[in-house]
Amino acid sequence: MKSSKHKSPQTTDTEFGGVIGAACIIVFLPLTVLFLLSVCVSEEGSVLRWPPPLPPHSDLYDPRAVFIITVWFSTHILLYLLPVGKVSEGLVLRDGSRLKYPINGFHALCVTIVLVCMCVCVGVPLAHLYDLMVPLAVCAVGVAFLLSLYLYARSFWAPVHALALGGNTGNAVYDFFIGRELNPRIGSFDLKYFCELRPGLIGWVVLNAVMLMKEVELRGSPSVSMLLVNAFQLLYVTDALWNEEAVLSTMDIVHDGFGFMLAFGDLVWVPFTYGLQAAFLVSHPHTLTPFSALAIILLNGIGYYVFRKSNSQKNQFRRDPTHTSVRNLKTIATATGKQLLVSGWWGFVRHPNYLGDLLMALAWSLPCGFSHILPYFYVLYFSVLLVHREARDERQCRAKYGAAWEAYCSRVPYRIIPYIY
Repeated sequence: MKSSKHKSPQTTDTEFGGVIGAACIIVFLPLTVLFLLSVCVSEEGSVLRWPPPLPPHSDLYDPRAVFIITVWFSTHILLYLLPVGKVSEGLVLRDGSRLKYPINGFHALCVTIVLVCMCVCVGVPLAHLYDLMVPLAVCAVGVAFLLSLYLYARSFWAPVHALALGGNTGNAVYDFFIGRELNPRIGSFDLKYFCELRPGLIGWVVLNAVMLMKEVELRGSPSVSMLLVNAFQLLYVTDALWNEEAVLSTMDIVHDGFGFMLAFGDLVWVPFTYGLQAAFLVSHPHTLTPFSALAIILLNGIGYYVFRKSNSQKNQFRRDPTHTSVRNLKTIATATGKQLLVSGWWGFVRHPNYLGDLLMALAWSLPCGFSHILPYFYVLYFSVLLVHREARDERQCRAKYGAAWEAYCSRVPYRIIPYIY
């Protein structure tokens, strides 16, 4: 019989379609990644072709991919452990404690960029990684599954206060998917926090750079479209790592357990689907007019401005509501003692950062033109993701703040897009 310290309240409310939905996602999401990559690098680029062709000179498994993935993760584990940058505390946990986190993701990005540049200078053929995209993704899927199995198994030895409130249904499939333990750690090494912003996010921009080098190999120089995609997405990743401390208050860290959902999302979905535009441009070059390029740059700039300003305002208010930049903002008091912003960016729509995200997502896809729908997969997926995430946040806030949240919604009626949604 298990010790009482391992018992916790049974989770009754499930998400993502419950057990059936979780099982389908576990099976079909990896297949979706492999399908998208295969179609992306094919000459047709058609999502209607079945079966999709494998990339040239590529199989599903390649020992070189195993070696590369092993070196990649080992490098970023070492960079995570480097005693550089500051150490910050997370939010208060249910047992009253606060975990400490190293804020050195930006340093890891800079070191990675230097290492990539050194590889290029000494003649390492990084462009050949283009032909290993599918086996690299297969290896990453394997890592995500193995990590998820480990996380699920170790969660049964975690104390009650360390479990996520939404991951204890008693159904192995659903709990494996959603994650049972909130902040699994090996010593001081936080597994969820490491995966959230390190190997997958930085891997995304490295794979983009590989696509750029492959285009140079094929055509002699990078296209404006490829340069824009690389620049936009590098800016996004750099911003995330420069403002790494802000992730400590996000839903992923504060609320969600660490299971297959986040492990697969961080290690596979982000690096191999968020950069589909760059991979698509290698096989499907698209020329932009100067006016089109300037318009896309402007769109991305507006999106980034909305995204960064709204997030900075929220984070500043959370840290110090008396700061000169936020002390004059209007608020609604809640029974929990917290204040809800009803002016500034957060009086414009309930999730202005999501609006900025969507504008940037569109700007990342437009350099690919309109001949195929595949480069717009990210925009379509991200729209669904943000609407779903907004609905999750809505339910939690309504339960947490009650009447104060109702008052906020009446003051700020639009969720993401003003006058539309």
